[in-house]
Amino acid sequence: MKVLVIGGDGYCGWATALYLSNRGYEVAILDSLVRRHWDMELCVETLTPIAPIQTRLQRWKDLTGKTIDLFVGDINNYPFLEKTLLKFEPAAIVHFGEQRSAPFSMIDREHAVMTQTNNVVGTLNLLYIIRDHFPDCHLVKLGTMGEYGTPNIDIEEGYITIEHNGRKDTLPYPKQPGSFYHLSKVHDSHNIHFACKIWGVRATDLNQGVVYGVLTEETGMDELLINRLDYDGVFGTALNRFCIQAAVGHPLTVYGKGGQTRAFLDIRDTVRCVELAIANPADKGQFRVFNQFTEMFGVGNLAMMVKKAATTMGLDVEIAHLDNPRIEMEEHYFNAKNTQLIDLGLNPHYLSDSLLDSLLNFAIKYKNRVDDQQILPQVKWARG
Repeated sequence: MKVLVIGGDGYCGWATALYLSNRGYEVAILDSLVRRHWDMELCVETLTPIAPIQTRLQRWKDLTGKTIDLFVGDINNYPFLEKTLLKFEPAAIVHFGEQRSAPFSMIDREHAVMTQTNNVVGTLNLLYIIRDHFPDCHLVKLGTMGEYGTPNIDIEEGYITIEHNGRKDTLPYPKQPGSFYHLSKVHDSHNIHFACKIWGVRATDLNQGVVYGVLTEETGMDELLINRLDYDGVFGTALNRFCIQAAVGHPLTVYGKGGQTRAFLDIRDTVRCVELAIANPADKGQFRVFNQFTEMFGVGNLAMMVKKAATTMGLDVEIAHLDNPRIEMEEHYFNAKNTQLIDLGLNPHYLSDSLLDSLLNFAIKYKNRVDDQQILPQVKWARG
């Protein structure tokens, strides 16, 4: 099967492209390489050294004999996107090609507008090309658990059955996004749902939790294939930040009380979930939603887990609580369902001491690349 991975130079996209290629899929990457530009704009670098995309792909070919085609361009450029898809003719499209940082989208008006324009318009362009040229192509789109927010009821997988005034219906689950980035993902979901209903497009929305981990079988083959490990205040995750802080002797910075609960999964499960979605496509006209995560953790508990793992490695670790730069509930109910991918065959990896050791070992190995000025929050939701 031919699979186009949009955003294949990024964290999830790179691991997915290699994983699918290694399993016999004919893979192409479409990427504008703008993620590297944003690093330069913010004066940050991933902890792990990332080679140019052409170098990475050549190394993959040298090691495996498998070729991954590369198309460099912007999905907001409709003629380029149409020409690329007509040339490659994918049977499935995995769409990671969006600005994925909540803090980035909250920097200022320009970054909010860029995030929504890039994400929403790019996906709309893709939907029109699928309608016009590839009506049987399966769109596997990366969403986010952040679309749901933190409701005081259980989070279902995309839909909820409601009884009201004696009548009953199954409706899209209500969305309470927490940033302009998360809002862009909600707009995407609505647009894709609408396209499925009126054009018969087939699509799977993967509402993904926070992803952790550097290594997959493929990215561990050679250092030139290594994946990103972002820790800065804009693109970094809390878990990555905690591991880097432990490695360099900086207190682990928990925002507020640390009671915020989020969904998490290993990068090895991300790539497997994408494969499961591709191998079991949505029906024509179906907008299918999977909640893609394996565990839920409070941020404060996550810090305690890192502290425990780091202490066993001989690191002296303290935990510090900072004023929360985000506008969010710090203590809340959070219980999300995630059964559909398990039913399709996902055997999850869980965040264990051994995995934390792996992340901490990466942090220690590359700690000379850490910029201490980048590990504190850089963006505040509220102004004035």
